[in-house]
Amino acid sequence: MENFFAWVGRPFVKLYEGIGAFGGFILFQLGLIPLYFKRPWRVREFFAQMESIGIGTLGVILLTALFTGMVEAIQLYHGFHRFNAENFMGYTIFVSISRELGPVFAALMLTSRAISAMAAELGTMRVTEQIDAIETLAVDSKKYLVIPRILATTISLPLLVIVFDFVGNLSAYLVSTEALGVNPVAYRNTITQYLQFADIGTGILKALVFGFLVSSIGTYLGYVAHGGARGVGRATTTAVVYAAITIFAANYFLSSLFLWLDW
Repeated sequence: MENFFAWVGRPFVKLYEGIGAFGGFILFQLGLIPLYFKRPWRVREFFAQMESIGIGTLGVILLTALFTGMVEAIQLYHGFHRFNAENFMGYTIFVSISRELGPVFAALMLTSRAISAMAAELGTMRVTEQIDAIETLAVDSKKYLVIPRILATTISLPLLVIVFDFVGNLSAYLVSTEALGVNPVAYRNTITQYLQFADIGTGILKALVFGFLVSSIGTYLGYVAHGGARGVGRATTTAVVYAAITIFAANYFLSSLFLWLDW
């Protein structure tokens, strides 16, 4: 009987643990706000993280964008060809990549490449007491380790999304015009005729939000990791899962907000 009640109550315990962890995450972020404006500013650490996160993720972003654009062209061609509307593929592909696929896929790739490493690095520093050693030297470990990573990710992700949009749309254009026989002039004309600034701006705004959220999750879970090597692995896995879910959830709410604002 005890095993039965334990089996029934375990999901509720997990739920309350998740709520408590989320509350800790919010308090953690609120505690960092004053540190953003206090000296010393860790400029060298910030640029080191920009190199590690931004440039380190660029390769996988290029490959993902390349194949995403190619597949997008092939799949949309099948649908548009049935209605003899292939000439309208240009704007449709551009909007789908710049508004949705670009920011979401880039954020997911950054999560798998950089956020997991971020959580593992901070988690290792925590369980090996390196963070404690930094604090004994009168150095604010949050300002030294956490804030540069959050700022670097928040700035890097929109830049990566711009690269993703360019490569994805270019590959879609080449496949559509060279392999599928779509009229290149009509393809470009639909983009120039219907394109609005919001079609690009909304994706970049999403990337800013995604970058802040996923970096905050990764740094928080790594910073509070405990339990040795097993705890580091658990923190890394949890950071990737939570960040991915957060990306999809935030994407829905942001898309709804932009629709309400008529952007």
